[in-house]
Amino acid sequence: MSAACYVGEGQLTVMELAPRDPGPGEVAIDVAYTGICGTDLHILHGAMDARVTLPAVLGHEMSGTIATLGEDVSDWSVGDRVTVMPLAWCGHCPACRAGHPHICHNLDFLGIDSPGSMQASWTVPQDVLVALPRTLSLKDSALAEPTAVAVHDVRRSGLREGERALVVGGGPIGVLIACVARTTGAELLVVEPSEPRRAFAQSLGLHAIDPTAADVPAFVADWTDGAGAEVAFEVSGAIAGIETAIQSLAVRGRLVVVAIHGTPPPVNLFRVFWRELTLIGARVYERSDFEEAVALLESGAVPAASMVSGIEPLTSVAAAFSQLESGRAMKMLVDCQAGG
Repeated sequence: MSAACYVGEGQLTVMELAPRDPGPGEVAIDVAYTGICGTDLHILHGAMDARVTLPAVLGHEMSGTIATLGEDVSDWSVGDRVTVMPLAWCGHCPACRAGHPHICHNLDFLGIDSPGSMQASWTVPQDVLVALPRTLSLKDSALAEPTAVAVHDVRRSGLREGERALVVGGGPIGVLIACVARTTGAELLVVEPSEPRRAFAQSLGLHAIDPTAADVPAFVADWTDGAGAEVAFEVSGAIAGIETAIQSLAVRGRLVVVAIHGTPPPVNLFRVFWRELTLIGARVYERSDFEEAVALLESGAVPAASMVSGIEPLTSVAAAFSQLESGRAMKMLVDCQAGG
């Protein structure tokens, strides 16, 4: 079968691999679609070489259909439509014992630390499966994982109806956060320097502004009658984005750190002290986040079809990566059965 593999910095190739039969408690999935995310781009550029094992099968945003059951698999049948919560935890570290296995000290993130979904057939433990409704297309279902990220971020923020929330960064995750946050009844403002991304956010009915053309904290002050935003989601990964978020928060506002910063950035702790701000980390998701993400996709509250900019066959995976890196696409999918 065909699989998209990272084989070294800047090198991506489609390889023929032998499919792995499911063992006890495992299933083999015919992968329909796999989305490409920023983590995959980081891997491609060598930023995660300490974690991946070459050749590394990429991908963790996916949808598919169960093809084969291993022994001792219960509650699942061949033909079931599923996505995967790509986390395997140890169960005995301090985080797991405290009831937070999604941030396990020894976490195996499928698609990074072990083979991912960008292949025609993917064998995984039954514990990571999440059921998909028949009313939701497999194409739209491929956005369940990034939507679960957004659900977790909003849940961590404690955002409530009537509050004002600032989303700094209008890429795929930022837009998904804004869409999920909108379902709480909060007011949203997206900050994004890219005109195409601002236009896309606006096409979804979101209010978006250009930080290069406006003083964002001043704009937020006007928007909130001088109070500031109750919540800010920092999704940009830029030092300027962190500063914008902190300066825009109200007294006792909450800053949710979503972006991954490879190098620790400077943070204005005086502002944190002065306004009694709360800094909140938000990493990956829990099963309840995944289940809510699927429900939001099914209801249309998260516009999956609009988010998908294009689909490429597995044999043309490099083209899909190039389109995403060009900045012209929001979300690219790989059809893992085309050419697989």
